[in-house]
Amino acid sequence: MKKICVYCASSPTIRPIFFDATERLATLFVENDIELVFGGGAKGLMGKLADTVIEHNGKIKGIMPQFMNEVEWAHKGISDFEFTETMHQRKARFLEDIDGLVALPGGCGTLEELLEAITLKRLGQFTKPIVILNTDNYYQPLKEMLNKCVDEDFMQNQHLDMWRFVDEPEQVIDALKNSPRWDSGAINFANK
Repeated sequence: MKKICVYCASSPTIRPIFFDATERLATLFVENDIELVFGGGAKGLMGKLADTVIEHNGKIKGIMPQFMNEVEWAHKGISDFEFTETMHQRKARFLEDIDGLVALPGGCGTLEELLEAITLKRLGQFTKPIVILNTDNYYQPLKEMLNKCVDEDFMQNQHLDMWRFVDEPEQVIDALKNSPRWDSGAINFANK
């Protein structure tokens, strides 16, 4: 594990428990010499992630559409920044050359990015580990919905291996390292 993408919120008005978990996770990534890729924002969990990595001399790269930079959403302390033309390009770049991804709590943008990554994994287009940090049971409804997708035969039981839910930041790295192997052959059972 050398480079991990982190999806997370930009809202600054969320509860402190989410900021605490983000800080703990960012510190663990730096301690394990793992570079992070994230949305590049200066506020919310994005800001806490970047601030913590910078404070501990870690490596972090921001990827953001230019229109967001024009309204000054970009974190000023990030030296490694890439600006895309569209949100679609941004999402594609998030998944390139990484060893896995982690979803922290977030709103519709985080959910949309996460579900696209899961969809791509189901089709064998993305094969890296996906870990969902379920801080304070934030993602419990999503976990139930994904299980319901399997229960109702919209997905197969083996699709449950595409992600791992964990409750604490200290469980994330092990979950990334120990996720079941996935490959491009997944497309062969995606619609069965």
